[in-house]
Amino acid sequence: MYSIKSSRVRTLKKIAPFCAALLIIVAIMPACSCRRQSGYTWHSDVMTDYFNTLITLVGYTKTQGEFDLYFQQAQARFAQLHKLYDIYSNYEGINNIKTVNDKAGLEPVTVEKDLLDLIKSAKEWTLSGHGKTNIALGPVLKIWHQYRTEGLYDPENAQLPPREVLEEAAKLSDAANIIIDEQGSTIYLADKGMSLDVGAVAKGYATELVARELETAGFVSGAISAGGNVRTIGKPLDGVRDRWGIGIFNPDSPVFSDDRNLDTVYINDASVVTSGDYQRYYYVQGVRYHHLVDPVTLMPAGYYRALTVVTVDSGRADLLSTELFLLPYEKSRQLAESLEDVEVLWIMPDGEIRVTQGMTKLLRSYGASGQD
Repeated sequence: MYSIKSSRVRTLKKIAPFCAALLIIVAIMPACSCRRQSGYTWHSDVMTDYFNTLITLVGYTKTQGEFDLYFQQAQARFAQLHKLYDIYSNYEGINNIKTVNDKAGLEPVTVEKDLLDLIKSAKEWTLSGHGKTNIALGPVLKIWHQYRTEGLYDPENAQLPPREVLEEAAKLSDAANIIIDEQGSTIYLADKGMSLDVGAVAKGYATELVARELETAGFVSGAISAGGNVRTIGKPLDGVRDRWGIGIFNPDSPVFSDDRNLDTVYINDASVVTSGDYQRYYYVQGVRYHHLVDPVTLMPAGYYRALTVVTVDSGRADLLSTELFLLPYEKSRQLAESLEDVEVLWIMPDGEIRVTQGMTKLLRSYGASGQD
């Protein structure tokens, strides 16, 4: 019974991210049959085993063999980072986030630089005065995950977590108790029962690392699509477009409808990340409860249907998409406009779309296109 339940829930959890990823990939693909410029040809390949989503690498290279080498490099790196940032599984010879969580209140854990840097930057953000994106909220998110999983398996008996249980778990979510020793390369959770959850930043952070390493290796034209995260490299070398077009999913549209993309944002050497209430959720008595939980109310935030962030760094975009999603509109917009090189699109609960001024220069609906 357990294996059947686990398999079914995993399938349900993956449907929305996979479909959203496919929509983004379709938007990235060339819109014409002309696929060559100076000997460059369009190629793509897919990974399915990392970060609970579909990861696609697309791009233009001079040969299939050249693209395959870049893909193999990206795949190997995503596999490594997936293991490091995993909160559920142990891997032989690797100290990952699960290891850190298991040793909470017991002892520091020696970790690799890629993990130390992620936790350090996320902790700094939490303690900077914003704090809605809190990687120490693991005990609370674990409870929501359990109730959501059970609700997906048995919808008729779906329940909300008891308030007192959430409040007790929240006592263990102080990011100041994440003790990082950079010289010794260790992470220690000071309170037993603490746990880290990096779901709000890990995928984007990993995508940015992989993109930069591909650029260093000589990959000059492409994009990585990892669920709701897209990072572009260079410009499309198809002889037609000057910018990549990334689809913004319409949360009210059936997945396979003709108008599934709400808009298109055109970028080069930048990232587009979307957070939304349609990505992971369950219903309790007809009310939808998604996975983006406010650390103050301990409930899923209800300010927007979805929110899209455009900025250069994919890790920063991933974190900000969650942070801004958890803030009421005035505070969300104020924060967005205070940050350099950040543009945002908000989809309100009634479907109204609001954008930052700079976003209007990037959106198809405001006249932007793939040509300069």
